[in-house]
Amino acid sequence: MHHFLPNGQGLEIRQATMEDAPAMLAYFRQLTDETDFLLFTLREASGLSLESEKDFIHSFRNDKKDLMLVAVTAGQLVGSITIKQPDLWKLAHLGQLGVGVLHPYWNMGIGRRLVTAGLRWAEQHKDIEIVHLSVFSNNERAIQLYRNFGFIEYGRMPQGVRQKDGTYGDTILMCKRIKNL
Repeated sequence: MHHFLPNGQGLEIRQATMEDAPAMLAYFRQLTDETDFLLFTLREASGLSLESEKDFIHSFRNDKKDLMLVAVTAGQLVGSITIKQPDLWKLAHLGQLGVGVLHPYWNMGIGRRLVTAGLRWAEQHKDIEIVHLSVFSNNERAIQLYRNFGFIEYGRMPQGVRQKDGTYGDTILMCKRIKNL
């Protein structure tokens, strides 16, 4: 899918390939350095290797029940989305969503375009009926994005995440039914 950003640059959203592994690794490390809204810390991301990134991409490429898309502009990987379906039959109607966009590219509609593409894919998935996610309660921009797509809050885990400064924050659980019963 090709789009244009407000700054005039082109944006391509496509499936990740094995050739993306070096860029994905650099992107993920930059993402963990820029924001505290991810579960991984920069230290943990720095421990990842090119091989582990290739394995991660391969797990999505090799399994048609899961999705990994990347957003690329001007040759740089700037965002990604994943949707994973559990292996257990009793949970196979669920898809867990994760999305990230590099800070310099916030407010350009990339997250919205990634979520749109992910939900369209999930709607065509033979099993997924509900897409769910968890988000830090202080990530107001992401919460609003998900609400705009019709996600609803269905629970909270008090003090579900420990921040770098030692304080705790709640984790909000959100979901969206994409297929009727």
